[in-house]
Amino acid sequence: MDALVRALPRKLTITMWDFSWYTMTLPGEPYHDLASRFKEAVERGYNTVRICAMPFMLFTERGERPGPLKLGNLGEVGQRTRWYNCKGGAELDGHAQLLELFHQAKEHGCYLILSSWEYQQSPSFLEQPELRDELAAVHPEERFMAIARSMHQLLSFVKEHGYAGQIAYAELHNEVEFGQLTAVALQKGIPETATPKVVEAMKPYIEEAIAFLREKHPDVLISTSYTLNEAYPKAYVARNMQVAHFHLYVKGMLDELMDLAGINDEFADFPNAFVESLLRPEAPSFEEWKLPPGQEWRMEGNPVGMKLIYLHDWADTEQWDLFLYERYGAHKLAMLQKIDTRFEEVEDFARHTDLPIVIGEGYLGYTPLHANFEEGPVGKFIAEYALRKGMSLGFWGMILCSNWAPHHPFWSDIAWQRKWNQFILDSE
Repeated sequence: MDALVRALPRKLTITMWDFSWYTMTLPGEPYHDLASRFKEAVERGYNTVRICAMPFMLFTERGERPGPLKLGNLGEVGQRTRWYNCKGGAELDGHAQLLELFHQAKEHGCYLILSSWEYQQSPSFLEQPELRDELAAVHPEERFMAIARSMHQLLSFVKEHGYAGQIAYAELHNEVEFGQLTAVALQKGIPETATPKVVEAMKPYIEEAIAFLREKHPDVLISTSYTLNEAYPKAYVARNMQVAHFHLYVKGMLDELMDLAGINDEFADFPNAFVESLLRPEAPSFEEWKLPPGQEWRMEGNPVGMKLIYLHDWADTEQWDLFLYERYGAHKLAMLQKIDTRFEEVEDFARHTDLPIVIGEGYLGYTPLHANFEEGPVGKFIAEYALRKGMSLGFWGMILCSNWAPHHPFWSDIAWQRKWNQFILDSE
């Protein structure tokens, strides 16, 4: 494993293009021109791009899926929500799109972290539900291996076309304890909110899938993605992953906002008075704000949910940001302590397992597309605190912030990205 790590950059500076690199490809959308986006990434100091490589959408366990990849959108839903504001209607040769991504990565000296969001958000953007239905039909205990078999085919395909050298590593799936992979725990009677028990229940299935990929691809680092949002013993994570890949969202006053809005309470009235205090005057009622007729399947199994997208779409972002600023003082110490504690737990785990550590997402939490808090002085301070802490602990790679990517408004803040990517690159 050490030899595999030594063949890659000493530090990974990561920008996350998630599934947007294939859902936002029409003229005028951010990823219509991949060459320009890679040029901009390098100018900002990035050397690594993390993506949903759509393994299941492009490959069966036997090889390439035939036909084009046809994409849609959620109608008016999600147009002011990060990651959901795609035009829809694109028809791609998905395999060619993947190869173009690798080609541009090679041309610009960049590396790719390959993941999957397919048991989470990405099927919501397909034109038709057949692939989503196929994913949902896989028995919960088989879902990990289903993704692994498709990822095996994807890795083989990329290698056959000469791009093995651009793979930083492959994740089995994004945030395994958040989404439909947790069904393996639910069938054992473990609720989704019991994070430690969910992570423990998934462990043997993740280890089986990682073992399969490691056997098939001994020349590629294999991992999966966990979050650090909730506390759980790190003994419960897969012991055979080759990169300790974690995400940390500290949330703080953002959690307070979610609680007051009743987002996570299925029995709470919505929208309540607090939600209404945040909405723009022209906001439609929640009842009349819907997916297009017959399109309800798009949010089935999507862990974000319609209530949160409604709030993001119709919030007055100045009121949203004002609430976070007003409540920041009450949460600041706990948020910084959470960064310290979670990162130190990971460093201790990785030191005893001899794994490189990567923080692939963070740091405040999920905010509306046009909100400015996370990109403002306090949000930047939180990110900078996390970056300093991670580098002081010797982490291999870090993301500057989940919102710094071509499909987010603050991609235009070039100076800050250059400064902190250079900080990572200069760290020991």
